[in-house]
Amino acid sequence: MLARNATERADGDWRLSWPRAGLVPYHQTGYGKPRSGKSGSLGLMTKSASVLKGLKAAIVPVTLFQQNCTLLWDGETKVGAVVDPGGDIEDVRGAIAEAGVKIEKILLTHGHIDHAGGADELRQALGVPIEGPHLADRFLLDGLEEQGRAYGIAARPVTPDRWLEEGDTVTVAGHTFEVLHCPGHSPGSVVLVNHAQKFALMGDVLFQGSIGRTDLPYGDHEALITAIKTKLFPLGDDFAFICGHGPPSTIGAERLTNPFLT
Repeated sequence: MLARNATERADGDWRLSWPRAGLVPYHQTGYGKPRSGKSGSLGLMTKSASVLKGLKAAIVPVTLFQQNCTLLWDGETKVGAVVDPGGDIEDVRGAIAEAGVKIEKILLTHGHIDHAGGADELRQALGVPIEGPHLADRFLLDGLEEQGRAYGIAARPVTPDRWLEEGDTVTVAGHTFEVLHCPGHSPGSVVLVNHAQKFALMGDVLFQGSIGRTDLPYGDHEALITAIKTKLFPLGDDFAFICGHGPPSTIGAERLTNPFLT
């Protein structure tokens, strides 16, 4: 849920090799506080989805926190997954329909309300399983309704069909992602890594110019920094990632310039 001390940014350099038009433009990141209203449009989002060597990714900003709910699918088969459907499920389903994607599963990176609040509703609507996060976030998923009341977001508890552990793999339309357990922002946060395409789904572990908040209940700053430096940095500077809020980035850019890591 949100980044630590990040600032609002104008649409700028994504520091990625993907086409600049390939992601929803962000006029404000929403870091640090909830926002009213939404940025971007579903039409722009789906027509200019990023191409990841067989995989396509598109972002649907959801909830007042403008969380990057991500649609990820194979460009040929049009089969894919929804990552972190935190809310605004009608918008998410509209984006799925507009992209013409058949969703095979829901993936959760961690249990905070803006990432998991709509997961059970979407599972029921689509009839697909939920995978992730790590079992250590069970208390957060069990308490989603209470989390939602604190922010005025309708949510209900959810139990995934599969918990994820360090070293597990998940597939999206046949593309394999390794699971890295990266606690700190939450005890059960996971990062999903596709080595073949040098791409990761980061959740709220690492952001462009920031890191996940650790001032939330059960946050652990030391554990977060350790996970980033020992598990993410070794992936290589050319790994690109989509994070839970704000623009995407690369491991190399954050290793060199992120003020929380340099």
